[in-house]
Amino acid sequence: MIVVKVTYTVNDAYVNTNKEMIEAFLTDFRKLDGSPFLYSVLQTEDCKTFIHISQYKDKVIQNSLLNTPSFIHFQEQRDKNLMSEPRIEILNFIGSSQDIFDS
Repeated sequence: MIVVKVTYTVNDAYVNTNKEMIEAFLTDFRKLDGSPFLYSVLQTEDCKTFIHISQYKDKVIQNSLLNTPSFIHFQEQRDKNLMSEPRIEILNFIGSSQDIFDS
């Protein structure tokens, strides 16, 4: 399993647009077979910092999602409105209260 956490902060004026862009790519993700991935987005108390946690069964599904046109567009627009570079962390999955991907 591949687990990635991306944390970034956008400019105040871009917060609502960022949320709209997130909803657009999540809508496209929901149209796909969701069994090999889980993608979650959270917003911190400051309202302008976002955390994306993505879990992929394998590299094939990761590449597929990351190349979704709406996701690419989101990243291009987000990158123009960042307060600093995103922090990307590769995490080691230990376990969860539910089975995420059937083997």
